[in-house]
Amino acid sequence: MGRLGDLVKNFSPSYGACIMGTGILAITSKIYSVYLPILSTLSIIFTILNTLLALIITPLWVLRWIFYKKEALDDLMHPVKTNFYPTLPIGFMILGMDYIVVENNFTIGLFLWLVGAILTFVFGIIIPYNLFRSETVHLEHINPSIFIPPVGLIVIPIAGGIILTRLSGTMYDLVFFLNIVSWGSGFFIYLALLAVCVHRFLLHKPLPNVLAPTMWINLGPIGAGTVALYNLSTNTGLFNDEMLYSLKAFLVVFWGSGVWWLLLAIIMTIHYIGRQGLPYAPTWWAFTFPLGAYVAATHVIYMILGVKVFDYFGLAIYFLLLGLWLAAFRGALRGALNSIRKLI
Repeated sequence: MGRLGDLVKNFSPSYGACIMGTGILAITSKIYSVYLPILSTLSIIFTILNTLLALIITPLWVLRWIFYKKEALDDLMHPVKTNFYPTLPIGFMILGMDYIVVENNFTIGLFLWLVGAILTFVFGIIIPYNLFRSETVHLEHINPSIFIPPVGLIVIPIAGGIILTRLSGTMYDLVFFLNIVSWGSGFFIYLALLAVCVHRFLLHKPLPNVLAPTMWINLGPIGAGTVALYNLSTNTGLFNDEMLYSLKAFLVVFWGSGVWWLLLAIIMTIHYIGRQGLPYAPTWWAFTFPLGAYVAATHVIYMILGVKVFDYFGLAIYFLLLGLWLAAFRGALRGALNSIRKLI
């Protein structure tokens, strides 16, 4: 029990990113199964695996708050670790999307989305509040993980926009309100934090290698923001035809900026591997969800423009996503097996 207690006590809040990364892989596998039918089977397998991950990670996350509240609060107040707390609620929303898109189970999907959306919104307020009033945040603490709380807000309308098509009355109005507020808040907070993050990149020492994978998080707001606003706009009467045309033009340009970040993330990763090495850490899961969100956004751009080359590009980076997910999962599995051996 002492060893089990140590496992719970030292459990990292960033492991919710496992659910995020596996969930988006399930969704993108389903999207690109039109080219490779076997990916449809893979999407089901990844959804089942993601459900198992949620059933393992969630109890550890909750038990830590019950039995090791001080350690959990210390992480919540930490200027870097705090940014990873929304990963589990975001994971719930992505898992809910798995059930809606892959399993066609709206009931489970709606429940997971509601739990995730509420917790994501709560953390989206608490984390900036703690950082704004803190006197211990310094420039070296700034890294792309600061995008995770606003990305969580932006993710809410991804499934939320689809869920609106199945709701009516007061419930429709409440979910619609939450979607609009979440996307608007998350997007403009992201823009502000982007300036701060670039300031750190230019005027401060490079990120330590354990945080190097967070460079890929820059793709998260772009990918998730594109898909979320597309789902929200096409599934509601929010925009008339003229406004919808302008919105789609914005999404294309917004998506285009992600190609630059993708290339930079690849180059920087190669740089870190060559100069400092890149040993496995939970931050490796930063390779997965942001890129997966961008893969899904690339398919959205194809649907807007109807130009096949965009979808072929999306399929190519899907396989990059699959390779990075395998690397992150292998590292996490090794760590889990080592923890089990210690318990035994």
